[in-house]
This record gives sequence, C-alpha cells and structure tokens, in this order.
Amino acid sequence: MKRVLILSASAGAGHVRAAEAIEKALSRHEGIEVRHEDALHYTNAAFRRVYSRAYINMVNRAPKVLGLLYDWADKPWKDERQRLAFDRLNTLPLVNMLNRHKPDLVISTHFLPSEIMSWLICRKRVETKNVVVVTDFDVHSMWLCHHYYRYFVALDETWVHMTQLGFAPDRVVVSGIPVDPVFEIAKDKTEMRLKYGLDPTVPTIYMSMGGHGVGPTEEIVTALSQIRHDAQVLAMCGKNEELIGRLHQLNQSFEGRSRLKIHPVGYTHDVDEYMAASDMVLGKPGGLTTSEALCKGLGFVIVNPIPGQEERNSDHLLEEGAAIRCNNLPTLAYKVDNLLGDRERLARMKENALRLSHADAANTIVNTLLNNESDRSVVSQTAHRCATMRERAVKATRRATGSLVSRLKRKRRM
Repeated sequence: MKRVLILSASAGAGHVRAAEAIEKALSRHEGIEVRHEDALHYTNAAFRRVYSRAYINMVNRAPKVLGLLYDWADKPWKDERQRLAFDRLNTLPLVNMLNRHKPDLVISTHFLPSEIMSWLICRKRVETKNVVVVTDFDVHSMWLCHHYYRYFVALDETWVHMTQLGFAPDRVVVSGIPVDPVFEIAKDKTEMRLKYGLDPTVPTIYMSMGGHGVGPTEEIVTALSQIRHDAQVLAMCGKNEELIGRLHQLNQSFEGRSRLKIHPVGYTHDVDEYMAASDMVLGKPGGLTTSEALCKGLGFVIVNPIPGQEERNSDHLLEEGAAIRCNNLPTLAYKVDNLLGDRERLARMKENALRLSHADAANTIVNTLLNNESDRSVVSQTAHRCATMRERAVKATRRATGSLVSRLKRKRRM
C-alpha cells in the first residue's frame, strides 16, 4: 500500500481545490492510501492567524503594497535561509505528523509545505519524494526548492523559466493546474440555467471574486448595472455571508431601472455547473478559477486583479486572446455590452480558452507520478542538480547588473 500525503494551505481557496482535485484523481487507483491535510493546521495558532489573514487584509486594504512585495520577493533564492528558518520554527507539528505518517510521496499545492519538505529531505529527516504543483500560471521564486521529485506547472513558458534557472527538464512537467475531474464532463447550458433558477434565454455572467469574496464587489456590480443588454450575474461570494445579504439588497434597488439581475451564490461545490450555465467570467483571474473557466470554454473579462500573481495570470490570458480587461469601472458596462454584441469575438475568446485548458491536469499529475514510481534514484540525482541552481541564478543576476552598469557608464561618457 503506497501512502500519499497531499498538503495544501487554506490561505486562499485555490490551493485547497487543487489538492482536492488530485485527491479525487488518486482515489481512482487501487493500492494507494491518500491523505489530504491543510499544512496551516499544523502550525501554532498565532502563525496560522497571521498567515491566513494577512493576505486577505492586504488584498482589501493595501493591494498596491502587496504587488510591490510580490515583485520584490520574486528573486530566485533571495532570503531563502531566513524565510525557511522562520517557517521551521512555526511548523514543528507538521514535522511530527510527517514522521508519524511516513508518506512515500508528498504532493504540495502551496509553497510553504513544499519548502519544508525540501529542507527535511536535505537534512535526511524524512525519506519521501517531494512533489510540487504550482497553482498559478507563473512560478514565483517562493515556489522554488532545491530537493524535489517533480514539479508540475501550467504553461510551456513556465517550463522554460524553470529550466533556465537550472531545474532538470525531465523533472518539470507541463500539466496545467489541476481542477476537479468533474470539469471534464460537458453539461447542457439551458439545463443548468433552469436548475439554478436562471432565465435560459438571457446572457449569463459568472462573477468571480475569489474564495473569500474579497474586493469591491458592490462597486463592480453597480458599474455593470448600466449595461444595455439584458444580462444576469452569478455573483460568487464564497463564505462571505455579509456580502450575499448586501447584494440581495442591491438587486432589489435595481428593479425597474436596470436590465441586470444579480443572483448571489455562497460557497458551493457546484462551480462546474454554474460555469456551464454561463457565457463569460468577470472578475479576478485566480489560478484555479481561471483554469476552471478555461475548461468550460469561457471568455474572461478581467476586473480588479490582485497585484502580483493575478496580474501575471491576466497577462497570459490577454496574450492568448482569451480575455479582455477593464481598468476603469465606469467603462465596464460599455465593454461587456460590446462583447455581448460581438458574437464572433466572444466565440473566438471561447475557442482560445478551450485551447489553453487542461481539464485532465489532475489525471496527468497522478499518472505521471504512478508511472515513474519505480524511479528510486531521483532524490540523489536531483541533489547535485539543485546545488547549481543558486549559483546559476546569482550569475544571471550579476550579468544583468553588469550589463546595466556598463550601459550607464557609456551613457555618462557621452
């Protein structure tokens, strides 16, 4: 019996949903004992509270600062020792759980547990294989660790990025971001609209505000209420019960003066059916929400992306022709109206979305791992490869800095 431990972190819903998708894919195979744990449950209360709330508070109160911190920290191996020392001090219960469970394979969908696993393997504290599943389109330096068995990434470009940093090309796999296997199942749009009390004849917009329902949702809905087409919005509020109540009140205030109807939706496991009922997604391009939308062939209207990873996700969607972006809320209704009125453009966006999709990502990850389970030399092989990564990254930074200094000197001489 193979023991597989999946580690996520409840600092955002996406990491957990990705872990659940892999768990479901693994459950289809016999002879495997699967366990899924939230790594933050194995930290002390103070660390857990700060770690899980700090991100949401910054999104709401200081998103620009969050973006600056994201870019500042995105330097390979920067402050690695200090960060790891801090994490280790606050995750001793996680280490104890690992020693009790003794998994053959650990799959992390968040960078915190993957970094801890790398350190434990390096110190020979555990004998296991460290698998890292990156849940955004780009790979931030926080995801990088020295001791790994496999990395699974979303895009070919991300594969190139990692191999240029020195990661072994045959150990980085382009799988896409894992979504629930249910997203592979086609469901009838009209049937889904009727099931959830929607008008089957009216264009439907899936409004994504993240798993915690953060951001200026009411301002976005108010801006969208100026739309000239009849439209209905599935406002996904996550666990934010207060927001659901406010949106019901807002919907009542629109009656008789707007062609928009709002349907607030709380936390749900039926995201695939709500997306199947929709024509487009509007809102925040988180890694999991975006991957799910692509599987359903939905074009994206990007509004209010979180600076940092969501900005980068936005860049990829725009580059591939699967999205439009609204930078000014007063023009939101105008942009959505134009898209609804241009069926050919919307159809192209949907085709591009499907082209980028990886509905089978979870199965790709599981099959890759199980088919290579006989490879016992991976940890020893990767150890000496990883030792060169820091050196290569430092050299690349020095070359870039040296080039900049040379240009500045030449400029001064002129």
